[in-house]
Amino acid sequence: MPHRHLESHKSERIGWLRATVLGANDGVISVASLVVGVAAAGASQQSILLTGVAGLVAGAMSMAAGEYVSVQSQADTEGADLARERRELDEQPERELEELAGIYRARGLDAALAHQVAEKLMAGDALGAHAREELGITETLRARPVQAALASALSFVAGAIVPIVTVWQAPVAWVAEISTGATLLTLVTLGATAAYVGGAPVARGALRVVFWGALAMGLTAAVGKIFGAAV
Repeated sequence: MPHRHLESHKSERIGWLRATVLGANDGVISVASLVVGVAAAGASQQSILLTGVAGLVAGAMSMAAGEYVSVQSQADTEGADLARERRELDEQPERELEELAGIYRARGLDAALAHQVAEKLMAGDALGAHAREELGITETLRARPVQAALASALSFVAGAIVPIVTVWQAPVAWVAEISTGATLLTLVTLGATAAYVGGAPVARGALRVVFWGALAMGLTAAVGKIFGAAV
């Protein structure tokens, strides 16, 4: 019995990894920044908690809507390209065969072999062959709007829960400090995990996420101090 060689590639994770990391990162940073900013303004713990929950709901809906619209636009473009390709295959099959053979010739195959490969592929799944080779559309990288929207919303909620639970459990006098510490720790974990899963340097991924998170919280804390003092 022949041995099957199975491989797992990092690119297979691009679709869900992008939406998940973006959602969780945005959830942690945006809600933690809101919480820290309101806490720096001297608000009560109840007000801080309410702000965090409102930020969670609004942010999750915004992420879902934005991701859906963005990915749906990509899906619409892919659909239009596939419809045009399907029409061309019906109306000009010989021209499409030559076009596919030309792609393989450009990749280094001799003319006879390129034509043979193109014929074989078009006999099986002509549209799939042209979608993959001519348009760069594959099942792994196909746009999936609903999946992307759900992944973004759920990951946003997962990230936003961290600062909200911290506010709920932390002593009133230390809400800002404890929230900041918990958020930075979460960002380190998130950045390192995303880098590891994606095959990138772990330390660089963690530092990149922490830097922007710390900057966002620092700016909102400064705004809270300024406007809190003004009020």
